[in-house]
Parts: sequence; C-alpha cells; structure tokens
Amino acid sequence: MTDAPSPAAQLPIIDFGGGPGDPSRAASLASAIDGAFRSVGFCYFVNTGVPQALMDRVFAASRRFHAMSAERKAAIKINGFHRGYMAPNTSLIETSSVAKVTRPNYSESFMLMHEVSEGEARYGSPMNGPNQWPDDLPGFREDVQAYDAALRAFCTELLRIIALALDMPPDALDGYFRNPTTFLRMLHYPPQPVGDDKAFGSAPHTDYGFITILLQDMSGGLAVRNTDGTWLQATPIPGSFVVNVADMLARWTNGRWQSTPHLVRNLSGGDRYSCPYFFDPDMDAMISALPSCVGPDNPPRHPAVRYGDYLLDRLNRNYDYRKQAS
Repeated sequence: MTDAPSPAAQLPIIDFGGGPGDPSRAASLASAIDGAFRSVGFCYFVNTGVPQALMDRVFAASRRFHAMSAERKAAIKINGFHRGYMAPNTSLIETSSVAKVTRPNYSESFMLMHEVSEGEARYGSPMNGPNQWPDDLPGFREDVQAYDAALRAFCTELLRIIALALDMPPDALDGYFRNPTTFLRMLHYPPQPVGDDKAFGSAPHTDYGFITILLQDMSGGLAVRNTDGTWLQATPIPGSFVVNVADMLARWTNGRWQSTPHLVRNLSGGDRYSCPYFFDPDMDAMISALPSCVGPDNPPRHPAVRYGDYLLDRLNRNYDYRKQAS
C-alpha cells in the first residue's frame, strides 16, 4: 500500500491485498483512505478481491447493450424510478459548482439501481422500484447482476474501513445503509470532435452521494481537479477502480474529506466505456455532521438533511426526463 501518487497516475494508490475484510489490514487501509480523501478526494483501489472475470463480463455486457439499435434501447428508456436507458444529450449538469454548463453530456448509458419488488413496503416510493432489462440480449441481466452484487458486497465491507478512517467504531455507519441506495451506470462515450473545448463526455461536476467506485476501460479521458486548480489525468490502471468522495460524504465529514470536481473528455479516437457504481445511504437516512468531524473550532457547516430529499433535488434539476414530468 502506498499513499504517494505514482508518476503515471498522479493519484494515490491503495492496495487492499485481496479485499477489505482482513482485520489485520484495517488500520493501515483506514489511514491510507483518510490521507487520500483529505487531500485530493480521489484514489485508486487495487487488489480489491472483485474478480477480474466479473469486470471483463460487465464491460462486455455494456458493449453488447450499446451496440443495439437506438430503437431497441429506447424500448427501455429511463423511467420515473431512474432505471433504464439514457440517450445521448439528455443530461445537463445544472448543479455543477465548478463551471457554467450549457451543453448536455456527450454520452449514453444504461442505469441499474437497487432492486425493489412489489411486495416490499418501500415499493413505489421515490427511487424504489424494479429495474428494466432488455428482453433480447441473452446473458446480459445475469452478468450485470453478478457485478452489481459483487460491488455491493465490497462497499458493505468498505463501510467499516471508512468508519475507522473517520475515528469511529467499525459499525458506526451500518445503520444508515440497511437499505442502501445504489446505482450502476454503464456508460458509453462516443469519440468527441477534436478542438471543441466546450464539449464534454461528462462536464465538470462532483458526484451527489456517498462514494463512487469507477471501473474504466483503457481509453483515458477522466480528469480530476487538484486543490491547486490543475487537472490531473486519472490514467487507467488495469484491474483497478478509481474511487472518489461524493458530496454527501463530504457534507457528512464536515469538510474533512473533499468531494472533488472531475470531468470526462473522450479524445481517444475510439469508443470509451466506464461503469461507475454509486453506493449511497438509505433514502430515509438523516445526514448531519459526524461527531468525530466537529468540534469547538469546527462547528457543523450544514443543517441535517434527509438523503432522499437531497438526491431528488439534484436528479430533478439535471435530467431531462424528470423536468418533462414535473
């Protein structure tokens, strides 16, 4: 494990040695995560225990999905539960705190969330419903669900390391994630026009929630804004995840950890694929500054907020389909 940026990547690299469940490594992992998230707010995770075969399968599934015709993808267009296909140029990051964004993102995606069945009490409430699946893509659902389950299991174990990193007991955050809000977004970035500096695959932004675990291909294009205002390339490392603090975690830690702006420009000349996994609290979780992150000289910077209200505000402002429905 190392906290020092590699010359190629310029971001900290944290080695899990096969997974986050080894108690003998918990303290050193927590220290490394705290260091990375206090500084740039981004790092790489390597040797996480998530099988490479699953990573390969979810990328193959994404390529198969995005190779379908526009008509076939539109048959499962994104619905009110925020699940399904998002066509190009349908998300505009109006809530960006980094830049005045005037043009939609040059990307398309398939969105999967936590599955909620009709028999569950929360079924039908905001963001709680069934996923949509293409009905003519054999094996797609199985491969995507297997990857989604592996990332959920990893993040559930990671919660204990994060709690330790924030000077709390390992189970201190568990109650906020009894029914976590999760997103798996399978993104396709077509090649961008060269020379258009206002075009983005994903415009400068910060993520909404708790933590993002990104699987990216080898095309490059992800850039992270350093504390001095310079942009660092998150150079792809085979088998790694790029991991970042999101807005809700920065708020929860009272600014101890940084939700860092980032962007995507696909200038590779070919197609770029990435699969960010967003692991967030229960929709009903009330979020206020953690006791370990406040003090006489550092009072809470934000009022308490229900996570679901916070999330819906951002989705409603950034996605065309939600604006049209309101």
